[in-house]
Amino acid sequence: MRKILISLLMLFVAANVIFAESATFTRANKLYAQKKYSEAAGLYETIIKNEGVAPELYYNLGNAYFKSNELAKAILNYERALRIAPGYEDAKNNLEFANKKVIDNIVMADAFFLKKWISSLMKIQTSNGWFYTAVILFVLTLIAFLVFIFGSTKLLRKTLFYTGFVSLLISIASITFSGIRKNQMVNHREAIIMSGVVVIKGAPDKSGTDLFQLHEGSKIIVISTLGNWYEVKLGNGNVGWVEINQVERI
Repeated sequence: MRKILISLLMLFVAANVIFAESATFTRANKLYAQKKYSEAAGLYETIIKNEGVAPELYYNLGNAYFKSNELAKAILNYERALRIAPGYEDAKNNLEFANKKVIDNIVMADAFFLKKWISSLMKIQTSNGWFYTAVILFVLTLIAFLVFIFGSTKLLRKTLFYTGFVSLLISIASITFSGIRKNQMVNHREAIIMSGVVVIKGAPDKSGTDLFQLHEGSKIIVISTLGNWYEVKLGNGNVGWVEINQVERI
């Protein structure tokens, strides 16, 4: 009887938590609909802090910040939504629109077409997505080779051999992509300039040479950290140093 009561109590608590989450989310959405964007953003931030992350939360938060004319925070949260759900089309579209308002027009350095293609391919799925793909293809490989061993005709055995071989190669590529995507999620190398105008220095010191300026919303890659400074790289290949408090990692 005691165990039953404890189980019921746990279910009751869980139900209340879920209800509270839903109620807060609904309230945030209502505030957004009422054009109270700053208040809505505050509630979305509270949900993320207390209950955990979700692509929809980051997307809604990005929209609230965009409507509040906080461009850098909007871009940051659209990017975070896409880190969790790379195929989130609404987030992609809104990010593309927001990026058009960024002052810095950074011309991306030309990359080898194969590297660019592989990079785009990897971003189609999350780390878990690629892992599940690898497992499914590996099982398919085992089935194909079993049928190959016990196949009744030469044509069937030949077909299943090549099918299994290709599945194995794709499975290996998928598990590799999963590892790379996991590393990207953990390391958070990409970051967004959060201040209005930031001077990129030639050394990790305020007295360092001014190299160039970046404006809020610009995307950078963090190479290393030294004290209160990040060594960063732009899409066009330029490298410099920026104070940590001027940026936020995606």
